[in-house]
Amino acid sequence: MAPISTGAANPAIARFVSLPYSRGMIEIAPHIQIDEAEILLSAKRASGPGGQHVNKVSTAVELRFDARACAAISAEMLIRLRKIAGSRMTADGVIVLTAEESRSQIDNKRAATKRLVDMLKKASKRPKFRVPTKPSKAEKERRITAKKTTGERKKMRGKLKLVD
Repeated sequence: MAPISTGAANPAIARFVSLPYSRGMIEIAPHIQIDEAEILLSAKRASGPGGQHVNKVSTAVELRFDARACAAISAEMLIRLRKIAGSRMTADGVIVLTAEESRSQIDNKRAATKRLVDMLKKASKRPKFRVPTKPSKAEKERRITAKKTTGERKKMRGKLKLVD
């Protein structure tokens, strides 16, 4: 895996790094922003069909983000993020995402970054607290009477007994 640098020697790499989000802050929520420098990107060879192109060009992108070391992520958000990320988060708290859908390295970088941002946005939202409710006494009585009437109706469906 070759790390992507900002070196101007290769114009394709320089163009890759100067995309939107580069060297700035990514807004997750109004109060949560992460620095672009905290996201490590590396290019690698994509798997699957593609002939010569796939064998000589590193178009797949691997994104690594250390969520545990990020100052913008609170402890409770990290717990929610661990549940959302699942096996994509290592034991050290590093999220590893791979994008190889496109034949373009730039598109794969955007896709991986978007997946990370979506994951962080989902983790930033606190789940709504559900207040358990009890059925009222009247509701219980209505339920019982409805069950009784249904039972009576079903009894009527049986064979008729002839009484002399």
